[in-house]
Amino acid sequence: MLRQQNKFNFIDIDPAVVQRDFFCAYISSMQQGPIGIFDSGYGGLTVMKEIVQQLPQYNYIYLGDNARAPYGTRSFETVYRYTLECVEWFFKQGCPLVILACNTASAKALRSIQQNDLQHLNPNNRVLGVIRPTAEVIGQFSQTKKVGVLATAGTVQSQSYEIEITKFYPDIQVYQQACPMWVPLIENNEHESAGADYFVKEYVDALLQQSTDIDTVLLGCTHYPLLTKKIKEQLPADVQLLSQGKIVAESLADYLLRHPEMEVRLSKGGDRQFFTTDSVADFDKHAGLFYGAEVRSAHVELLK
Repeated sequence: MLRQQNKFNFIDIDPAVVQRDFFCAYISSMQQGPIGIFDSGYGGLTVMKEIVQQLPQYNYIYLGDNARAPYGTRSFETVYRYTLECVEWFFKQGCPLVILACNTASAKALRSIQQNDLQHLNPNNRVLGVIRPTAEVIGQFSQTKKVGVLATAGTVQSQSYEIEITKFYPDIQVYQQACPMWVPLIENNEHESAGADYFVKEYVDALLQQSTDIDTVLLGCTHYPLLTKKIKEQLPADVQLLSQGKIVAESLADYLLRHPEMEVRLSKGGDRQFFTTDSVADFDKHAGLFYGAEVRSAHVELLK
């Protein structure tokens, strides 16, 4: 402990406090910016809706890469390249924190961006996904230790859920089922049709046939909450259905509590901006269905 004398008395100065205050002042002096939320299309809006409800004080920018959607059937290299371009765009808008609210992007691109690209793009910025937060808590829901995942072909192929869940809960068995028709049905506003009933039943039955002991099913795509009612109709009454929105929102709130150096870099004011790489009219027409409120977007070109 240092002691500094003035004309009145001695003042105790703790070097650790000085260092902390200096660091906080330095971080606070950095330019603040909104939280970026990304998806290949509309599905990430279901996550953004929950995040905004949990953390309404922050500013947000949403980007849907609708012109190149869906990502689910694309190669690892293509998804990585597209996602990196979008992350770079967010950084140019001043976002210090970007959430990949897209399971395919989280599965196929997140780790490469975190390990290989952040260092030269901006080592002080962060990019987070939606798979790990879900994997961290899913064991709290399953009694039989048998968990089902309904996801896109790309997410299933990556094995990301099985890998991440096993890290936290080695005793849980993960069963996965690709649902390639669900995103097109939802984005074409046909998710309430009779045709949707057929494909929901087909994929849910295929998952449950893998094990009769599955007691928890996770929606591993941010589009899928729009099919919640139909999916529940095909599940046994004792099987619970989880979506990611609230889980991711709670995880983000916890992350910001544990990382005050990031929290102070986030601008506040409750502003929300929406961007799409495709038709603004189409985006605004469909986005409200996912976000639960009217959306007005702007077009953006990602050409370098």
